[in-house]
Amino acid sequence: MNKQEKMHALQVFAEQIRVETLKVIASRGFGHVGGSMSMADAMAVLYGEIMQIDPQNPRWEDRDWFVLSKGHGGPVMYATLGLKGYYPMESAYTLNQPGTDFPSHTDRRKTVGVDLTTGSLGQGMSEAVGAALGSKAQGRTNHVFVAVGDGECDEGQIWEAAQFAAHYKLDNLVCLVDDNGRQLDGAVADVMSHGKGLGAKFDAFGWHVIDVADGNDVEQIYDALTAAYAVKGQPICLILHTVKGKGATFAESSGAHSSQPTKEQWDEAIAAAEARLAAVRAQ
Repeated sequence: MNKQEKMHALQVFAEQIRVETLKVIASRGFGHVGGSMSMADAMAVLYGEIMQIDPQNPRWEDRDWFVLSKGHGGPVMYATLGLKGYYPMESAYTLNQPGTDFPSHTDRRKTVGVDLTTGSLGQGMSEAVGAALGSKAQGRTNHVFVAVGDGECDEGQIWEAAQFAAHYKLDNLVCLVDDNGRQLDGAVADVMSHGKGLGAKFDAFGWHVIDVADGNDVEQIYDALTAAYAVKGQPICLILHTVKGKGATFAESSGAHSSQPTKEQWDEAIAAAEARLAAVRAQ
């Protein structure tokens, strides 16, 4: 398969993830649409091409790990794992219901394919750093990928972990920042400005930073992650400039963090996402 064919397959996968993410959240009627949909393209590239995984052996010791530090984005992970065959996709349509294996925040004890439990913002970054250090200590060559939100980077724990990772030269650690410009209380710039930008901050902490101008473009993400493997002696940070709610008709224009649309709005959003998927497949 040449690169053009790979990119088309990843575009299709990303749109499939968007459709299923909407269906997963719609099964509950409300949830974190914004920060889930903005991550669909990155998830497609990670699980569709970059990461070494085995859905039939989810605890394979030499697998690459993925940590969703912004754990409230769980629906996009559930959609991705379901589409990769970790479990029947329909089983995730029990999101946050009593007795479900698919809680609102990712939990490794409940959901097959989830490597580490997250939810309290900032802690997933520390967990990922620990996993990367552990892999190094065990002589493994796998990578640990961690996704954090730009609003989550208000947390001091993010920067303690960042300093630790740089000190120990964890070049098997790749952080993807979902830089969509919005958080629960409004625009990130208004709630807690990052000054010269998150890329400058990670650079100051000793990370190798790759700026991805369009974090919803699978080819740009793929090229950045491929480049990350060539970096030695530093942890790597990808700043993904994304659109919050990307692909959700009721959320994209407003950049909503969490949404509770009407049934008609859900139906419209899912139909529009399915239409986009069909159009991308036909390209």
